[in-house]
Amino acid sequence: MDAATVWAERQEGRGIPPEILAKAPNNPFHHDVDYFAAPSQPVDTPSRRAALELLADGGTVLDVGCGGGAAAFALVGRITHATGVDQQQDMLDSFAAAARARDLPYRTVAGRWPDVAAEAGTADVVVSHHVLHNVVDLPPFVRALTAAARRGVVVEMMTQHPTAWLDPLWERFHGLHRPPSATTDDAVGVLRELGIEPAVQRWERASDRRDPVWVARRLCLPEDRVPEVDAVLDDLDRVRTAATLTWTVG
Repeated sequence: MDAATVWAERQEGRGIPPEILAKAPNNPFHHDVDYFAAPSQPVDTPSRRAALELLADGGTVLDVGCGGGAAAFALVGRITHATGVDQQQDMLDSFAAAARARDLPYRTVAGRWPDVAAEAGTADVVVSHHVLHNVVDLPPFVRALTAAARRGVVVEMMTQHPTAWLDPLWERFHGLHRPPSATTDDAVGVLRELGIEPAVQRWERASDRRDPVWVARRLCLPEDRVPEVDAVLDDLDRVRTAATLTWTVG
Protein backbone atom coordinates (compact mmCIF):
# COMPACT_ATOMS: atom_id res chain seq x y z
CA MET A 1 0.00 0.00 0.00
CA ASP A 2 1.43 3.39 -0.94
CA ALA A 3 2.00 6.09 1.69
CA ALA A 4 -0.78 8.34 0.39
CA THR A 5 -3.34 5.54 0.79
CA VAL A 6 -2.08 4.72 4.29
CA TRP A 7 -2.43 8.38 5.25
CA ALA A 8 -5.92 8.66 3.76
CA GLU A 9 -7.20 5.50 5.44
CA ARG A 10 -5.87 6.53 8.83
CA GLN A 11 -7.33 10.01 8.48
CA GLU A 12 -10.72 8.68 7.43
CA GLY A 13 -10.64 6.33 10.41
CA ARG A 14 -10.47 9.38 12.70
CA GLY A 15 -13.84 10.66 11.50
CA ILE A 16 -16.78 10.97 13.88
CA PRO A 17 -19.45 8.35 13.11
CA PRO A 18 -22.59 9.93 11.62
CA GLU A 19 -24.86 8.59 14.37
CA ILE A 20 -22.76 10.38 17.02
CA LEU A 21 -22.34 13.54 14.95
CA ALA A 22 -26.09 13.76 14.37
CA LYS A 23 -26.69 14.05 18.12
CA ALA A 24 -23.97 16.64 18.75
CA PRO A 25 -25.47 19.78 20.37
CA ASN A 26 -22.67 21.94 18.91
CA ASN A 27 -20.36 21.78 15.91
CA PRO A 28 -17.37 19.71 17.14
CA PHE A 29 -15.18 20.97 14.30
CA HIS A 30 -15.51 24.67 14.97
CA HIS A 31 -12.29 26.24 16.24
CA ASP A 32 -12.26 29.03 18.82
CA VAL A 33 -10.71 32.19 17.43
CA ASP A 34 -9.16 33.27 20.73
CA TYR A 35 -7.15 30.07 20.98
CA PHE A 36 -5.58 30.68 17.56
CA ALA A 37 -4.87 34.40 17.94
CA ALA A 38 -1.34 35.56 17.18
CA PRO A 39 0.54 36.36 20.41
CA SER A 40 1.94 39.86 20.81
CA GLN A 41 5.41 38.33 21.24
CA PRO A 42 6.19 35.48 18.83
CA VAL A 43 7.15 32.13 20.29
CA ASP A 44 10.57 31.05 19.10
CA THR A 45 10.15 27.56 17.66
CA PRO A 46 11.96 25.42 15.09
CA SER A 47 9.16 26.28 12.64
CA ARG A 48 9.71 30.01 13.10
CA ARG A 49 13.47 29.64 12.70
CA ALA A 50 13.05 27.56 9.55
CA ALA A 51 10.77 30.18 7.98
CA LEU A 52 13.12 33.01 8.95
CA GLU A 53 15.99 31.16 7.29
CA LEU A 54 14.00 30.81 4.08
CA LEU A 55 13.03 34.48 4.18
CA ALA A 56 16.67 35.54 4.58
CA ASP A 57 16.69 39.35 4.18
CA GLY A 58 12.92 39.51 3.65
CA GLY A 59 9.99 38.45 1.52
CA THR A 60 6.31 37.58 1.39
CA VAL A 61 4.47 34.85 3.26
CA LEU A 62 1.37 32.77 2.50
CA ASP A 63 -0.16 31.23 5.63
CA VAL A 64 -2.43 28.28 4.78
CA GLY A 65 -4.92 27.50 7.52
CA CYS A 66 -3.83 30.75 9.10
CA GLY A 67 -6.16 31.02 12.08
CA GLY A 68 -5.30 34.34 13.70
CA GLY A 69 -1.91 34.42 12.01
CA ALA A 70 0.40 33.03 14.69
CA ALA A 71 2.67 31.45 12.06
CA ALA A 72 2.84 34.46 9.74
CA PHE A 73 3.12 37.17 12.37
CA ALA A 74 5.92 35.34 14.17
CA LEU A 75 7.95 36.52 11.16
CA VAL A 76 7.22 40.24 11.48
CA GLY A 77 10.34 42.25 10.83
CA ARG A 78 11.31 39.93 8.01
CA ILE A 79 8.10 39.86 5.93
CA THR A 80 6.79 42.54 3.59
CA HIS A 81 3.31 41.12 2.99
CA ALA A 82 1.18 38.32 4.47
CA THR A 83 -1.67 36.41 2.84
CA GLY A 84 -3.91 34.34 5.10
CA VAL A 85 -6.09 31.44 3.91
CA ASP A 86 -8.73 29.91 6.18
CA GLN A 87 -12.20 28.36 6.01
CA GLN A 88 -13.52 30.35 8.99
CA GLN A 89 -14.32 33.99 8.35
CA ASP A 90 -13.83 34.86 12.01
CA MET A 91 -10.27 33.52 11.79
CA LEU A 92 -9.64 35.74 8.77
CA ASP A 93 -11.07 38.72 10.65
CA SER A 94 -8.61 38.01 13.47
CA PHE A 95 -5.77 37.67 10.96
CA ALA A 96 -6.68 41.00 9.38
CA ALA A 97 -6.89 42.77 12.73
CA ALA A 98 -3.48 41.41 13.75
CA ALA A 99 -1.94 42.54 10.45
CA ARG A 100 -3.32 46.04 10.86
CA ALA A 101 -2.05 46.21 14.44
CA ARG A 102 1.42 45.43 13.11
CA ASP A 103 1.18 47.85 10.15
CA LEU A 104 1.76 44.93 7.82
CA PRO A 105 0.25 44.79 4.30
CA TYR A 106 -2.01 41.76 4.05
CA ARG A 107 -4.71 39.94 2.13
CA THR A 108 -7.17 37.25 3.21
CA VAL A 109 -8.67 34.42 1.17
CA ALA A 110 -11.69 32.49 2.42
CA GLY A 111 -11.93 28.84 1.45
CA ARG A 112 -10.47 25.39 1.56
CA TRP A 113 -6.96 24.61 0.39
CA PRO A 114 -6.13 23.65 -2.34
CA ASP A 115 -9.46 24.77 -3.82
CA VAL A 116 -8.50 28.43 -3.36
CA ALA A 117 -4.82 28.05 -4.24
CA ALA A 118 -5.18 29.97 -7.51
CA GLU A 119 -6.88 32.86 -5.71
CA ALA A 120 -4.25 32.88 -2.98
CA GLY A 121 -1.41 33.13 -5.48
CA THR A 122 2.25 32.70 -4.64
CA ALA A 123 4.65 33.93 -1.98
CA ASP A 124 8.32 33.60 -1.19
CA VAL A 125 7.59 31.30 1.76
CA VAL A 126 4.50 29.20 2.45
CA VAL A 127 3.72 28.20 6.02
CA SER A 128 0.99 25.83 7.20
CA HIS A 129 0.72 25.03 10.89
CA HIS A 130 -1.42 22.22 12.31
CA VAL A 131 -3.49 21.68 9.18
CA LEU A 132 -2.21 18.38 7.80
CA HIS A 133 -4.16 16.31 10.32
CA ASN A 134 -7.35 17.83 8.90
CA VAL A 135 -6.49 16.63 5.38
CA VAL A 136 -7.46 13.24 3.96
CA ASP A 137 -6.16 13.50 0.39
CA LEU A 138 -2.66 14.76 1.13
CA PRO A 139 -0.89 14.79 -2.28
CA PRO A 140 -2.99 17.61 -3.87
CA PHE A 141 -2.64 19.64 -0.68
CA VAL A 142 1.14 19.30 -0.65
CA ARG A 143 1.54 19.89 -4.38
CA ALA A 144 -0.40 23.13 -4.07
CA LEU A 145 1.73 24.27 -1.12
CA THR A 146 4.87 23.60 -3.13
CA ALA A 147 3.56 25.31 -6.26
CA ALA A 148 2.67 28.42 -4.26
CA ALA A 149 6.18 28.81 -2.80
CA ARG A 150 9.04 30.59 -4.56
CA ARG A 151 11.64 29.65 -1.94
CA GLY A 152 10.27 27.00 0.36
CA VAL A 153 7.56 25.53 2.58
CA VAL A 154 7.40 25.12 6.35
CA VAL A 155 4.78 22.77 7.78
CA GLU A 156 4.23 22.30 11.50
CA MET A 157 2.22 19.35 12.78
CA MET A 158 1.82 17.18 15.83
CA THR A 159 3.55 13.83 15.50
CA GLN A 160 0.13 12.19 15.86
CA HIS A 161 -3.38 13.57 15.52
CA PRO A 162 -3.72 16.49 17.97
CA THR A 163 -6.86 14.99 19.51
CA ALA A 164 -5.54 11.42 19.75
CA TRP A 165 -5.09 11.96 23.49
CA LEU A 166 -8.90 12.05 23.73
CA ASP A 167 -9.28 8.51 22.39
CA PRO A 168 -9.90 7.01 25.86
CA LEU A 169 -12.78 9.45 26.32
CA TRP A 170 -14.43 8.41 23.06
CA GLU A 171 -14.45 4.87 24.44
CA ARG A 172 -15.61 6.02 27.87
CA PHE A 173 -18.51 8.19 26.72
CA HIS A 174 -19.48 6.55 23.41
CA GLY A 175 -18.03 3.04 23.50
CA LEU A 176 -16.08 4.00 20.37
CA HIS A 177 -12.64 2.50 19.77
CA ARG A 178 -10.50 4.89 17.73
CA PRO A 179 -8.00 3.45 15.22
CA PRO A 180 -4.36 4.51 15.25
CA SER A 181 -3.62 8.08 14.16
CA ALA A 182 -1.68 9.07 11.09
CA THR A 183 1.79 10.25 12.13
CA THR A 184 4.56 12.56 11.02
CA ASP A 185 6.33 9.54 9.56
CA ASP A 186 3.24 8.83 7.46
CA ALA A 187 3.25 12.41 6.18
CA VAL A 188 6.95 12.22 5.34
CA GLY A 189 6.26 9.02 3.42
CA VAL A 190 3.71 10.87 1.27
CA LEU A 191 6.14 13.72 0.65
CA ARG A 192 8.81 11.29 -0.48
CA GLU A 193 6.38 9.68 -2.91
CA LEU A 194 5.94 13.17 -4.38
CA GLY A 195 9.70 13.58 -4.78
CA ILE A 196 10.08 15.85 -1.74
CA GLU A 197 12.73 15.11 0.87
CA PRO A 198 11.89 17.35 3.82
CA ALA A 199 14.12 18.31 6.70
CA VAL A 200 12.35 16.99 9.82
CA GLN A 201 12.81 18.36 13.31
CA ARG A 202 10.85 17.00 16.27
CA TRP A 203 10.39 19.09 19.39
CA GLU A 204 8.16 19.54 22.43
CA ARG A 205 5.46 22.21 22.45
CA ALA A 206 5.30 24.15 25.68
CA SER A 207 1.59 24.93 25.50
CA ASP A 208 -1.26 22.55 26.21
CA ARG A 209 -5.01 22.70 26.08
CA ARG A 210 -6.97 21.62 29.11
CA ASP A 211 -10.41 23.03 28.44
CA PRO A 212 -13.23 20.69 29.50
CA VAL A 213 -15.84 22.76 27.63
CA TRP A 214 -13.91 22.42 24.37
CA VAL A 215 -13.27 18.72 25.00
CA ALA A 216 -16.97 18.06 25.65
CA ARG A 217 -17.87 19.83 22.42
CA ARG A 218 -15.24 17.86 20.52
CA LEU A 219 -16.69 14.65 21.98
CA CYS A 220 -20.20 15.69 20.83
CA LEU A 221 -21.39 15.84 24.44
CA PRO A 222 -23.92 18.29 25.90
CA GLU A 223 -22.89 20.99 28.34
CA ASP A 224 -24.20 19.08 31.35
CA ARG A 225 -21.48 16.43 30.78
CA VAL A 226 -18.64 18.97 31.17
CA PRO A 227 -18.06 18.15 34.88
CA GLU A 228 -17.62 14.46 34.00
CA VAL A 229 -15.10 15.39 31.32
CA ASP A 230 -13.27 17.72 33.66
CA ALA A 231 -12.94 14.99 36.29
CA VAL A 232 -10.94 12.68 34.01
CA LEU A 233 -8.80 15.04 31.92
CA ASP A 234 -5.80 14.91 34.23
CA ASP A 235 -5.69 11.12 33.88
CA LEU A 236 -4.94 11.32 30.16
CA ASP A 237 -1.49 11.09 28.64
CA ARG A 238 -1.12 14.15 26.44
CA VAL A 239 1.80 13.79 24.04
CA ARG A 240 2.98 17.26 23.00
CA THR A 241 5.63 16.30 20.45
CA ALA A 242 5.47 18.45 17.34
CA ALA A 243 7.39 18.28 14.09
CA THR A 244 8.61 20.89 11.64
CA LEU A 245 8.84 19.76 8.01
CA THR A 246 10.78 22.08 5.70
CA TRP A 247 11.54 21.84 2.01
CA THR A 248 12.92 24.23 -0.57
CA VAL A 249 11.68 24.76 -4.11
CA GLY A 250 13.24 25.91 -7.32
